[in-house]
Amino acid sequence: MVFVAGDHEYSGESTLPILAAELEKNYGIRTKVIKAYPNQNSEENIPGLEALREADLAVFFLRWRRLPEEQLVYIDEYLKSGKPVMGFRTSSHAFNYPKGHALEAWNAFGERAFGTPPGWGGAARHTHYGHESTTDVRIVPEAAKHPILTGVNPEFHVSSWLYTVLPDFPKKGAEWLLMGKSVNPNSKNAVDQPVAWTWTNPAGARVFFTTIGHPEDFQVESFQRLVVNAIHWELGKPVPKTWKGKMDINVPYRGIVN
Repeated sequence: MVFVAGDHEYSGESTLPILAAELEKNYGIRTKVIKAYPNQNSEENIPGLEALREADLAVFFLRWRRLPEEQLVYIDEYLKSGKPVMGFRTSSHAFNYPKGHALEAWNAFGERAFGTPPGWGGAARHTHYGHESTTDVRIVPEAAKHPILTGVNPEFHVSSWLYTVLPDFPKKGAEWLLMGKSVNPNSKNAVDQPVAWTWTNPAGARVFFTTIGHPEDFQVESFQRLVVNAIHWELGKPVPKTWKGKMDINVPYRGIVN
């Protein structure tokens, strides 16, 4: 597995290495984590993306990058391979090239890879219900027997403010696994939204995406279980029969800092 991190805000470059170490230790999955360099605010450099050529599964936690074309080549190559792909939260708006830029089409990476809205805002009105809100999550009844939901509580709570994706996303053909209800939303018209789904993208790849990903969410055992199950499912492996126990992923939310 190759994890690709660079998200400004949610500490993916800190949570994902802990998750990767747990996968190596307890589940026998070889991992590699590559990050924006020299820090999470470095929007134009993620060295090491050539590791994707050896990946059986690529996991993205990105936000508003402007990578050079010579780095994007590796992501494009991976997406075209039809190998499975996973994304967290801001990966729906992973890239943010200016209007008219030769690479502007990459701003719709989330739609291509995961079936999310094609970037933040825009015609799809991809937004959230305010930084003072949190989210109650529940299993979609029709999906309750999906292997990814093995051992996941029917209801749990996360710190992520709820992202809006409806009515046009996730893309047609996606299977909704979890729904979210905003708690203390900044709108009286808040609508419940899917927060995790599977999909087959245009390259034929098996997809798992979740709009959850606040660092405190990684402390929630049901979310941990969801992610570990999804990784096994994406790799074509049976979900673990024995849960190895709650992981110690204690990364504080820092917001966007320089």
